[in-house]
Amino acid sequence: MTFLNNLARVLVCALILSAAPAVALAQGPAPPARVEVMLTGGKSSPAPELTREDVRVYVDGVERPVVSFEKEVLPVSYGLVVDNSGSLRSQVYAVATAAKYVVSRNGPEDQAFVERFVSSDNIDILQRLTGDGDALYSALDSMRIEGGQTAMLDALYMAGDYLIKSTKQTDAPKRRLALVLVTDGEDRHSSSKVEEVLKLLKGGGVQVFCVGLTGALENDRGFVVKGKRQTAKELLAKLAAETGGRVFYVEKNGQLEEAVADLANNLRTRYAIGYAPPEPGAKGNGKVEVKLVGAAARAKLKAEVRP
Repeated sequence: MTFLNNLARVLVCALILSAAPAVALAQGPAPPARVEVMLTGGKSSPAPELTREDVRVYVDGVERPVVSFEKEVLPVSYGLVVDNSGSLRSQVYAVATAAKYVVSRNGPEDQAFVERFVSSDNIDILQRLTGDGDALYSALDSMRIEGGQTAMLDALYMAGDYLIKSTKQTDAPKRRLALVLVTDGEDRHSSSKVEEVLKLLKGGGVQVFCVGLTGALENDRGFVVKGKRQTAKELLAKLAAETGGRVFYVEKNGQLEEAVADLANNLRTRYAIGYAPPEPGAKGNGKVEVKLVGAAARAKLKAEVRP
């Protein structure tokens, strides 16, 4: 009886061992992992079209093969946050034109609202969130330049709060949320701090895209104090970089339409990249980075990874 029991155990083990390769073979390689990427940074000139050959995926510093690459164009809900302060009096035409160019690029599913700002007590939403282009144009035509202590950060906070609340009960996960800030970048008297504004926007998934009309600002600087133009550029760059947006500077004739066309593309586009995951048991915490090469890298673009 003992002999028969031992024989049975041997036969069972043999069957298990012979079946193991077949099971492993049936399972096949691990399915591709997927990551979403949006372009940030870059110069104000039009960005090159991103292709599969332009991207490299690294997991814990080790390059992984790219197995798929898709470009996705999503609808967007955004706010036009437009500076109407006296410092832009000489550029009033450029301000209105920039905002109208952005609206002219709207797709059938896009929504937008218009907010004008001067000082903290002079911030108004002229048109609430809508897909009606004529209503948006009408709101932009009603803007006027006024004197006052520019409160750009207060205006951004108010616009971000309105956008987040307005899209909370809708299909926000299926669309991008953004603010398009048209300004010279000078903030003179906001009660909101830049960290407070960034916390709100990043928490709500709102990107900031800036049309920087900084050309008329003084660029004089001393040994300690920065020039107004440099200070403004640094603030706009921080708002855009930390929310995953971009800055488009318009300082010369002919740059406006080019910059807004590039902005419209960045506003709606993201890329889905599939890659071969690390082997099971590989060491590391699974940190994924996407680096750009070729024309995209030369344009100083960066790939921001989104879960």
